[in-house]
Amino acid sequence: MRKVKVVPYNKEWTNMFEMEAEKLWIVFGDECIAIHHIGSTAIPTIYAKPIIDLLVEVNKIEKIDNLISEMERIGYEARGEFGITGRRFFIKGGDKRTHHVHVFEKGDKEIARHLAFRDYMLAHPKEAQQYSQLKQTLAQKHLLDIQQYIEGKNDYLQKIDEKAKNWLNL
Repeated sequence: MRKVKVVPYNKEWTNMFEMEAEKLWIVFGDECIAIHHIGSTAIPTIYAKPIIDLLVEVNKIEKIDNLISEMERIGYEARGEFGITGRRFFIKGGDKRTHHVHVFEKGDKEIARHLAFRDYMLAHPKEAQQYSQLKQTLAQKHLLDIQQYIEGKNDYLQKIDEKAKNWLNL
């Protein structure tokens, strides 16, 4: 059972992102267009689950299925689309996760959504702090229930996604 744990921002998260991104560039090679640091660990000053989320933008998503053994070689477990059509999702660390890799084909609307959320939160520190507080409250309330923690954030995340979309005129 995974415990829900949110912790204060850690400056090392940027270094952890950069080190993992280097490994992923090697695995994905010419198929890779960009690698982005997303999620709460990409937003300084807010609490986050200490899991680095990386969004990898690729030319052809189908080609990623041929790289599963390479991802396993560097410690990842393939989870398929994992609830988001068109995504390839990988986790590292099992129940003590350290990294999530979200792979999308160029042009997928999920890329813009994830980047808009991150950039909106960076530009709106009061909103980021509200999100941080919500996460802390939910983590305390649902310490042993990751699903309830995730569901508890859902309404707020949808509101921020809409604000971010309007903010960027998407």
